[in-house]
Amino acid sequence: MSAAASPSPLAVNLAAVFAVVIWGASPPMTKLAVQSFDPALVAVLRTLIGGLASAPILLLLRLGLPKDGAGLRLLLIAGFCGYIGFPLAFTIGVGMTSGAHGALALAILSLFTGLIAAAVERRWPQRTWWIGTAIALAGEVCLISFRGGDAVSGSSLAGDLICLASAAIASAGYVAGARLSQRGYSSWGTTYWGVVLAGLVMAAALPFAGPQQALTATLPGWAAVLYLAIGVTIVGYVAWYWALGAGGIARIGVIQFLQMPVGVAVSILALGEPLTWPLAVSAALILVGVAIGQRK
Repeated sequence: MSAAASPSPLAVNLAAVFAVVIWGASPPMTKLAVQSFDPALVAVLRTLIGGLASAPILLLLRLGLPKDGAGLRLLLIAGFCGYIGFPLAFTIGVGMTSGAHGALALAILSLFTGLIAAAVERRWPQRTWWIGTAIALAGEVCLISFRGGDAVSGSSLAGDLICLASAAIASAGYVAGARLSQRGYSSWGTTYWGVVLAGLVMAAALPFAGPQQALTATLPGWAAVLYLAIGVTIVGYVAWYWALGAGGIARIGVIQFLQMPVGVAVSILALGEPLTWPLAVSAALILVGVAIGQRK
């Protein structure tokens, strides 16, 4: 019975890839949003709008809170990291650096996720995970090392470090959400309750984030905020938490290296950036690393 009820590896991998594709456009969308809004307001709006959209779904699905204290603590950690700490840190960081550097910081999420999970679960990832992670990380190094002088235009060390810190915060939230899912709590509940509770906090912060900017923001700026609020904050998190809980944190977490090639594809198709050989080599290394990292 339990084997029949278990999701197939294909379904788990597709859910994870779906979430990563949605998240792949997050850095350029964030960069677009901060051109119309202050970074702090972008972070507040994306979580506040996500919370407003999630509240009716909670009522419709009648999703309750975790029934035990440990589950509630995991929910609060996942909600804070995913919908308060990460949006604030990443949006501020992207506002101070380039979109490429922000995307690079997010590309190491799987490494942080696997390491945090190993520390929490006291179980070291298998050797294939380390090999796959090393190959994918080599792709990231190749990308940053051979981009040329124009790649660092608009970037700053402070912005890069803040983006890097945001990746660590998000990874902690992923681990908390996945562990909650492994305890039998719905990934829908983790996502919707997390963003609703975080939305209440952001609502209190809204008067201090310069809400008057909303009156003069451009249509692309609002579209970017809505994408971050609905696509990234809700749809992406539901698929990702479910995939992590069903497929294992370390094995599925490495799929997040795909965010970098997704970001490259978005840049080429939407922004008209050229496909250079360093980008192609980096994407190939990342794909190979993901494939190896998923092996049991």
